[in-house]
Parts: sequence; C-alpha cells; structure tokens
Amino acid sequence: MSRIGKKPVELPSGVTASVSGQTIEIKGPKDTQSFTATDDVTLAVNDNVVTVTPRGSSKRARQQWGMSRTMVAQLVTGCTSGFKKELEIQGVGYRAQMQGNTLKLSLGLSHEVNFEVPAGITVTAPKPTEVIIEGTDAQLVGQVAANIREWRKPEPYKGKGIRYKGEFIFRKEGKKK
Repeated sequence: MSRIGKKPVELPSGVTASVSGQTIEIKGPKDTQSFTATDDVTLAVNDNVVTVTPRGSSKRARQQWGMSRTMVAQLVTGCTSGFKKELEIQGVGYRAQMQGNTLKLSLGLSHEVNFEVPAGITVTAPKPTEVIIEGTDAQLVGQVAANIREWRKPEPYKGKGIRYKGEFIFRKEGKKK
C-alpha cells in the first residue's frame, strides 16, 4: 500500500489546478506546468486540494499512485518557489563563468568546456568556484546539475572536481612507500 499517495496535495494561495482527463495543469506565480498521469490513477481537484486515487488494486496502480502524487507535489513546489541546486568546483585552475547563455568551465582539460543552458533553467556563477542552477522543473534542474558534474566528477585522492554543495566525498589514502 502506498502511504505517500494517501496524503492529498494542498494548493497554496495564488496556485490553481485544473484537471482534464489524465492531465493536470498547475498555474502559479512562477510558472505553469502540466503532468499527464497514467490510466492507473484518477486525479481530482476539490477545495484547493489535489487528490490522487488508484484505479484498482494492481501492483502497477499502487506504484503509479505514489509516483503521481509526488509528481503533482513537485509541480506545485516548482510553480510557487522553484528548485535550486548548487555545485562547488574544487581544484587548482578549475573555474566557471557565464557568457550569455553558455557556462564556460575550465577543468584541467586541453580545452574549455562550453555548456549550453537549456530553456527554463537559470545558471549563475557568483564565484569562479560556485555554480547555482535554478528552475521550476525539478527533474530538469537535477539533470542539468548532473550533466555539469559529469564533466569532472570528484576524485577520491585529492577531492578535485565538481561536487554538489554539501556532498561527502569518500577520501582514499595515497600510496605508501
């Protein structure tokens, strides 16, 4: 039984939701987003509360119940406050800077890495060793952060590379003579 799916999603003031078939559209102060649920669940909006209920008791219906409820909750959060990921860059000569819609990364490679920022995402580099990714779509924000981090993952000996803020890097001891 899904315990997450049982909890209804409350809509804060300034946020409206409308359901048409299996698609729910959330309108908020920051953005308007929609999500199409599978046929295994039913979406309903009553008195500023969105409820997700399963159709039947199959395993797939129970799985989709919790997942759909979480997706609706993420839409509400994205439309009201948005999502944010922070990356730290550590290493001698490693730095980042924004040029227009492109993030330029110097990561010890033979060339500079130019990362095109997708639409709907805001990337800033307040310091040369810090990158902030913001947007209303949680999945897109996380994917952009992962794509940037992929260029130079933190290595376990010196800890050089791109890491999420607050991420713990397991450090290894070097070779002994």
